[in-house]
Amino acid sequence: MVAKLGDQQLLCNWQNQLYLYPLMLTATNIHKSYSNLKVLKGIEVDIKQGEIVSIVGASGAGKSTLLHILGTLDRPDSGEVQLKGENLFTMSKDKLAKFRNEQIGFVFQFHNLLPEFTALENVCIPGYIKGVEQKELKNKALNLLALLNVDQRSENKPSQLSGGEQQRVAVARALINDPAVIFADEPSGNLDSKNADELHSLFFKLRESLNQTFVLVTHNPQLAKMADRKLVIKDGIIQA
Repeated sequence: MVAKLGDQQLLCNWQNQLYLYPLMLTATNIHKSYSNLKVLKGIEVDIKQGEIVSIVGASGAGKSTLLHILGTLDRPDSGEVQLKGENLFTMSKDKLAKFRNEQIGFVFQFHNLLPEFTALENVCIPGYIKGVEQKELKNKALNLLALLNVDQRSENKPSQLSGGEQQRVAVARALINDPAVIFADEPSGNLDSKNADELHSLFFKLRESLNQTFVLVTHNPQLAKMADRKLVIKDGIIQA
């Protein structure tokens, strides 16, 4: 079991309160094609603040494509994405890059940590880009690493960390700028079952402690089931 009984009760309590929270992210009539292949065919998504939503479907169904569009790493052929009331794809390239740095966090299957930097330095990088004062940023990064139980590894480089530790550092990096939403693409796909279970539970603890919103693409049935909602993509549309 990924979640203990107490965790399940917390999840139920949270689900009962979700109706009180405002919309964080809205995607309207999203279409995306590659050459002659239509991948997304009019996707509609609404996600509330503090909600954890999983996106599932067969390989090639368009899960990662949708996630990348919601996170502004890719652009739709047509349709609209709004985050915190901002229409993302009407922004200039520079404004969108700034908004992405400040409001969006990413966690991928492969941690994508920079090998020449320590865990602490990797966590700080988005904050440096944002222009946060160095002492303040370092203290915040150390607090996040402590929250994720990996602060004792702050001076180690990625090659000196286990797979689970690397992903925890990647999660801390995603959190450093207090993003509105974190997008995670198969975040536990490269982990063994023990570390995967720990990472899944961590997302829900972060939601409880930080009111963090997560959108997760996953093939892991346990993680999909734990989410507040599960969106199933099939034939380019959301089935459920």
